Amino acid sequence: MKVEPTRSLAELIRAVPDFPEPGILFRDITPLLLDPVAMYEVVARLAERYSGRGIERVAAIESRGFLFGAPLALTLGAGLVPVRKLGKLPRATRVREYALEYGTNHLELHVDAIEPGQRVVIVDDVLATGGTARATVDLVEEAGGRVDGVAFLIEIAGLGGRAKLSDQEVVSLLEF
Repeated sequence: MKVEPTRSLAELIRAVPDFPEPGILFRDITPLLLDPVAMYEVVARLAERYSGRGIERVAAIESRGFLFGAPLALTLGAGLVPVRKLGKLPRATRVREYALEYGTNHLELHVDAIEPGQRVVIVDDVLATGGTARATVDLVEEAGGRVDGVAFLIEIAGLGGRAKLSDQEVVSLLEF
């Protein structure tokens, strides 16, 4: 089904200054989430990019990556792997620490979520400094998965996150 959004995807992204800390310009995707045609467009564009590539898992990064990762996984006929913050998964996990634009954190995934050799695409809403995505790539590769791409709705180009993913195919639908 081909649909045309009433507004461009970029027009549906709201800039919120000083969130979550002073000096940070947060890109709020909630207006886009309210527009089902725009959501459909995002998932369709990502699915078009990865269809026919044998993707077996979509690793979606907590929490806004889940919003795009789940429908993408369904569209591709792949399993969804939630990549979560430390302490949120109930069984044995792989863990990675990563640097944020404004601090550090940890990510984890279940040790049995990805089998060796499985083709994986990683999805999140925003590529900023690249720490979260890099940690996820490392987790997937540690599990034996093959990362076939890292996809984002938005890339904040001035923060240099793409450089941390120089060994990966990076797709971003919007750039700010």
